Order: sequence, then C-alpha cells, then structure tokens
Amino acid sequence: MIPNAKIFSSRGSYALAKRIADAYGQPLGKVIFTEFSDGEYQPSFEETVRGNRVFLISSTHQPNDNLIELLLMIDAAKRASAKHITAVIPYFGWARQDRKDKPRVPIGAKLMADLITAAGATRIMTMDLHADQIQGFFEIPVDHLYASSLFLPHIQSLNLENLTIASPDMGGSKRANAYAKALGAEVVICYKQRKKANEIEKMTVIGDVRDRNVILVDDMVDTAGTLTKAADMLMEEGARSVMAYCTHPLLSGNAYEKIENSALSKLVVTDTIPLKRPSDKIEVISIAEMFASVMKKVHYHQSISDSFII
Repeated sequence: MIPNAKIFSSRGSYALAKRIADAYGQPLGKVIFTEFSDGEYQPSFEETVRGNRVFLISSTHQPNDNLIELLLMIDAAKRASAKHITAVIPYFGWARQDRKDKPRVPIGAKLMADLITAAGATRIMTMDLHADQIQGFFEIPVDHLYASSLFLPHIQSLNLENLTIASPDMGGSKRANAYAKALGAEVVICYKQRKKANEIEKMTVIGDVRDRNVILVDDMVDTAGTLTKAADMLMEEGARSVMAYCTHPLLSGNAYEKIENSALSKLVVTDTIPLKRPSDKIEVISIAEMFASVMKKVHYHQSISDSFII
C-alpha cells in the first residue's frame, strides 16, 4: 500500500514550492514558523504526517538560515513518524566546498550531506550539483536532475547558425562538451586565472569563436564576474553574439549591474533560487513541472531515467 504524499516548503523557497505543488496536483501542506526574539525559530507541521511520504522543498541559498530551517523540518517530520522524508533541494548550497583545495580547510559539502542524513532524510532530490561526486557524500539515494532537460529544447528553439558552446572555466568543460555533442555544435573553453575567490586576474579562450553565436553554459552564476568577463572577451575575439545558460541564479553583490552592462545578450536561468529583482537581460525557465513529475514517479516507485538528458 502506497502512503499518502504531502509537500511542504521552507520560507525561502515558498514561491517555487507552490509552483511544484500546483504541477503535482495538490496543495502545499501547512507549516508555521515560530520566531523567538534572539533569531531562533521553530517549524511546526499543522497537519498529520504519520505514515506519509513527506517532500520538503528548500533550496539552500543564503545557506546558513535555509539549511538550518531544512534540518529542523526534517527532524520535525521524523519525530512526527513520517514514513519517507525526501529533501527536495533544487540548489544545494556549500557545493563549492567539495574537496580540500588547500591545507586546513573543511569539505563543506560532505559535512552538509552528513547533517541532512543525520537529521532523518531518507532521500535527496537536487539539480545540477557543482560537482557530480557530491552524490557520493550521501548514504541515502540521491536523484540528481539536470537543467539540460529544459535548456537544450530552449536552445534548439532559437535556431542559431554557427553555434558554439563555451565553458566559462576549465571545470565546466565536461558540461560544455555534453551540450555541444547533443546540439551538434562546436565547443570552446575559457581559461581563467584567479587572484582569490570571486576575483579573476586573467582570462583567455581556447578555440575559435570568430563569426560564431556563442552560448556559455554553467551550473551557477554568483557574482557574474567570470560570466561577464568571458562574454566580453568572446565578443572581442570576434563572436557574433554571446548568450548564457546557468542553472542557479545566486546573483550576489553587483551581479545584476555586471550582467546589464556586459556583452551578454541574454542570461537564461531556472527558478531554483528566486531572483532578487527582474532584469531585461534575464529570462527564467521554471523547474516546477520537472520536479513535480519526478516526485510523483518516486512516490509511485516508477522509473525516472527518462528525466535525465545530460
């Protein structure tokens, strides 16, 4: 006998969760948050979850608050005797800390995986992790979805001639190559040297972009420094146009200003993270239908392999 499914949201992902719940075909479950004067808060499910499959939707952007909120909700569901607890984390924060890149630093992604598992989650659903190996940090099943399932049809609908796919850095070369292969396009790589985190010293392009329509692909855009510098450089190298497709729009600091003043003609993102403000250069594609479909298949023990393109 398949248990009932209920969907709840953290405060930071409420708009996305509402779209997912609508696509799933049922209302969001009721949860309230009690706040104390010192900043502490307590979530409370205002309906029974005993014996149910609970989907808790929460991206962990602004990771300190949203992660703790998710952990508390998982613990509450576990102590309320939920049968299955699926943490739906469209954007998994701390994912850039997937290894020790210098001495005496943490592997933050592994620590966060341990915390989520220890809290009581029985399954994870996420999208475009910064590094694929993070799936192995969890001791529970992970459904790792790809925005390429949405981005590839959108790119194909543009009918661009002389298409070239570009990675804004060496780390994204595998993703760029996969997109290029699926689209039958050429691929180039931007090589950058950093002074420190979020600050680029020098950037060059590996490959020819002259008279090409270039599309940059990446898993996230944070300060937009790399992305806009790459776009400007590609135009200087003779590109006909430059667009970008990035899954997670962190867009911190003065990222909006950088994008609006750059050579980028358009930035296409998903709604894993809500935009801080609209921009004429930014287009949003919703992941709600995809996540709702996969959640329903997981609930009814159906295969989800057709949800993976790259």
